[in-house]
Amino acid sequence: MTTKNTALDKELGLKDTLALAFGCMIGWGWVVLVGEWISVAGSMGAIGGFLAAGAILVVIGLLYAELAAAMPMAGGAQNYCMRAFGRWPAFFCSWALVLGYVSITVFEAVALPQVAEYFVGPLEQGYLWSVAGNDVYLTYGLMGAAGAVVIGLLNVRGVKTAALFQTLVTLVILAAGVMLFTGATFEGNTENLAPFFVDGVTGSVIAVMVMAPFLMGGFDVIPQAASEINLPAAKLGKLIVVAVVAGAAWYCAVILSVSLIFDGKGLAAANLPAVDAAGEAWGKIGWQVLIIGGLAGILTSWNGFLVGGSRAVYALAREGMLPAFFAQLHPKYRTPTNAIWTITALGCIGPFFGKQLLIWVSNAGSLGFVLAYLFVALSFIKLRKSEPDMPRPYKVPAGMVFGVIGLLGALGMTCLYLPGSNGALLWPNEWLIAGLWFAFGFAAFIYASKKSASERAENIKKPINTHADKRVNA
Repeated sequence: MTTKNTALDKELGLKDTLALAFGCMIGWGWVVLVGEWISVAGSMGAIGGFLAAGAILVVIGLLYAELAAAMPMAGGAQNYCMRAFGRWPAFFCSWALVLGYVSITVFEAVALPQVAEYFVGPLEQGYLWSVAGNDVYLTYGLMGAAGAVVIGLLNVRGVKTAALFQTLVTLVILAAGVMLFTGATFEGNTENLAPFFVDGVTGSVIAVMVMAPFLMGGFDVIPQAASEINLPAAKLGKLIVVAVVAGAAWYCAVILSVSLIFDGKGLAAANLPAVDAAGEAWGKIGWQVLIIGGLAGILTSWNGFLVGGSRAVYALAREGMLPAFFAQLHPKYRTPTNAIWTITALGCIGPFFGKQLLIWVSNAGSLGFVLAYLFVALSFIKLRKSEPDMPRPYKVPAGMVFGVIGLLGALGMTCLYLPGSNGALLWPNEWLIAGLWFAFGFAAFIYASKKSASERAENIKKPINTHADKRVNA
């Protein structure tokens, strides 16, 4: 189903697009979670986890690159799966990806007050309730909600505005990263890298690998915003692969830097290991720059995933798989306003559920990402077989080989979240989040599909006004 006024404007160039994807991939997680990665896996185990996940995601990125170049339309994975398998699988694939996007916007809304405490002091005023042992305060929730509204307003003002913001803030993150990396080079000690692995090579790698899809999701924002990217289709595809490689390299560099600066005791004592590591190397200035870099990471990830998530919801509505309400564009800025504000509203609610929500939402969102990657790999293989002559401005060499590798990699990563695996989603909280998300989505899909079919039937029944036609022709 199509609606009036649903064409997006092409306003993003090369730098805008790369900053959008890379900024998504390097959010707040590298600041707050690097100590956990090293503790559970060892220095080389943590790096190995990101290299293993990165290798799979590079292959997935190659598949995305070919498909995005062939179908450069808003919605990304939805379009590929629709062409390969039809409406139901396309909706499931895209809705799973939206779960990943929304989970990160909620994650950042919860994380923002945590970072703000380093600038303004404790925000524990106006006690509301406790969730899973974590107290929730009014000031904490209001700051997270306020951040969500600001990012929402920024996105409503236009994708070019959002992209400019993304580029500037990404430069701040890069400056913070350079300070951390150079500090580790001069002040680090290779003896601190021990232990290399905590639970054997395989166990250590898997322990971190299962976290990577949530942290490295972001390259798929490029195909989501394809209708607004003013680049040749072949270059669009290659940018996806560049973004994946850059993201994996970033996380490995952060892990190595922190491991060089802190031994086990120092790591355990660090509150925010990446920040404290920069402080060890550069003093107070290093600590301050890394805190600012962490805040910048929250903003780029939040902004980028709101762009991607809103475009995915917009594309579903445009095809009659969600209510047409979500396909409406702002009359001036040409942005999917209703989709933006709906995702923003979820971000406003998130901080009122406490810090534990960070873990629940991130794990459920990771499952959403890998399920979408699984369907993209399946779509790639199907279209290579069913439409071998489809125009492909960028074509992956030995495509079927990479298609199978990508499929097996995505399937293997999906299995990591199932019961019996070390990375299985927790029952009931994380499974409940995923279950309710898909239940709501399919209810909305059925409603929108029936309404779309009803409207088409009504249009068919309408009599043709031949007199009006005659007057027009006259």
